[in-house]
Amino acid sequence: MVGASDPRPVRIVRSGPGRARAARLPPSAADAATAGGGTRPARRENRGGTRRVQRLALLFVVGVAVLFATLAQYASTLPAGRGPGTGQAVEAFAGLGLAVAAGGVVLTLASAPRAVEFGPGAVVVVGRFGRRHRFPPREDLSVRLLRRYPAGFLSDSEVDAVELMGGAGKATFYLERGILDPTEARSDRST
Repeated sequence: MVGASDPRPVRIVRSGPGRARAARLPPSAADAATAGGGTRPARRENRGGTRRVQRLALLFVVGVAVLFATLAQYASTLPAGRGPGTGQAVEAFAGLGLAVAAGGVVLTLASAPRAVEFGPGAVVVVGRFGRRHRFPPREDLSVRLLRRYPAGFLSDSEVDAVELMGGAGKATFYLERGILDPTEARSDRST
């Protein structure tokens, strides 16, 4: 019997002119963990941190757009701003504004991971764009609370800015309160 974790090609019968195609189904991470006798890690989604950075990114884009529109309007009212090269300057300025806005959005969204997985041998922070940051288990992980943001306009729940340190790795993330509480792990609260 061919299962979901079997990497052999599977024949899919098409209702066309008698042709069948082979398709390779990759094993999922859950199938690989259970096939190897391991347990599936506990996963906590970072909904509060995600909401906070999405709304911050939106405010940033709106701020850049307002700034650009104001400066473009000001440039068009100047006596020297009505020449033949004005359109090209405004287009170049708009391109720069879009690049700054896109870079700011990417940096802002990257600061809040998608989820945190608690496995038997490691804590894995799953980044917004798929990058996985691996840290030692909870008992060996140092968690430092940098700032606690209350629930409000930017997020419906409290969000912690935490610094994780363990092994050779060190990173700062926005996590929903309770995902990785600084009091649960070995805490270094020096502020």
